[in-house]
Amino acid sequence: MRASGAKEILARNIKLLRGQRGWSQEVLAFEAGLHRTFVAHVERGARNISLTNIERIALALEVSVSRLFEE
Repeated sequence: MRASGAKEILARNIKLLRGQRGWSQEVLAFEAGLHRTFVAHVERGARNISLTNIERIALALEVSVSRLFEE
């Protein structure tokens, strides 16, 4: 998997899982302790994200970090 490919997969999965919960970007951001614009940039693949913030999002979505990278 290419680095940019991983970012695209992560972006897609965050958006998908957030949508399955019926959450807005604002709700996910609140639950993860992040800013809404940061979540929006991550979902577009326009922002690099630290492992710490990936873990925060996974915890908020109640999934494993590995689930966020499943193809």
